[in-house]
Amino acid sequence: MLLTGHFGSVFSQETVDRTTTTEDKIVQAVNTQIDNAINIPFIDLAVRPANDNKEVSLSIQILILLALLTLSPSLLILTTPFLRIAIVFDFVKRALSLQQVPPTQVMMGVALFLTMFIMWPTIQEVNDKAFKPFSAGEIGLEEFYTNSVGPMRLFMYNQMKGEHKNIQLFMKLRGLPKPANFSEVPTYVLIPAYVLNELTIAFKIGILLFIPFIVIDMVVASTLMSMGMIMLPPVMISMPFKIILFVLVDGWGLITQQLIAGFS
Repeated sequence: MLLTGHFGSVFSQETVDRTTTTEDKIVQAVNTQIDNAINIPFIDLAVRPANDNKEVSLSIQILILLALLTLSPSLLILTTPFLRIAIVFDFVKRALSLQQVPPTQVMMGVALFLTMFIMWPTIQEVNDKAFKPFSAGEIGLEEFYTNSVGPMRLFMYNQMKGEHKNIQLFMKLRGLPKPANFSEVPTYVLIPAYVLNELTIAFKIGILLFIPFIVIDMVVASTLMSMGMIMLPPVMISMPFKIILFVLVDGWGLITQQLIAGFS
């Protein structure tokens, strides 16, 4: 019995050792697979004094690039049809006396997709002339910038429909001579001129949208006053009639059609 107990304890110890060794091997194999599957890079953002003018120039270029990335949403809004579409949609909500319906996020989403629909030919041209050649290493950074800005400049210039008073205004404010052709207009002059042109067109469309709904408001207000119902807000009565009229004439379809046609 003593021998049996001795050998039993030895066998038990060997079994435990083997089990422990097997578990260690399994854990090591799993860790090795994880290390091979997930190669997490080490990122070191070191700040040190520049050694020469080249490093100083590179640091300035990085700062300018970060600033442009921060301002890129504003630049895209101001140089695309998004500005006009968003303002017109806001006018529609105000003309219908609607404050929360449709939600602002929904209206901005619709404006964004309409902007992409209108700008798609320009986006394809920029992709073919700038992004693809630059990715293939066929052109440099300067030519990439020129090929990217060119289609955008042409798009903004075409939306002015021959009315160049805004361009002349900013050229005069900058003290520049009158341009003989489109290529002589600087980009920093063309962008604010385009923004003013879009604001003007959007407000003109907004005025036209307001006229029929103002008539409805006046008729409802006059009717309520003649009936002696002065304490009843006219907006509460006129809003359903506005919505009914807007739906019957397919307001969203007409507005979308006219907006897209205005950029063709």
